[in-house]
Amino acid sequence: MLLNRRRLLSEQKYLGRWGERRCEKFLKGKGLKTLARNFSCRAGEIDLIMVDTDGGIVFVEVKARTQEDFGSPEQFVTYSKKSKLIRAARYFLATHKIEDRPFRFDVVGIVVGAKGPARIEHYANAFTP
Repeated sequence: MLLNRRRLLSEQKYLGRWGERRCEKFLKGKGLKTLARNFSCRAGEIDLIMVDTDGGIVFVEVKARTQEDFGSPEQFVTYSKKSKLIRAARYFLATHKIEDRPFRFDVVGIVVGAKGPARIEHYANAFTP
């Protein structure tokens, strides 16, 4: 059972932070390790940056929603958002001098309904630059 479900359902900012923490825990359960949270630069912001078990860098966009009435969370990663993520990722790789490692972009959708556990969908390699 989710703690403070009423708050999650009513406060978007709280839902977003909760979703990012829940996503990080979920991905760590898959063996990924956290490099950065909420990386921000002029190009944009990346919710999570992780390292996969194969050593690849994973840039994660988290979409937490209270329902799917207007589409699934991953459908809200628009062309514009993808472009910003790609530019921010390139900036991260350049400033941290990461040149020869594979990288990918994942989207994790979390839907918190009125009842039951939150549903998590992980879309590995959701889009390519």
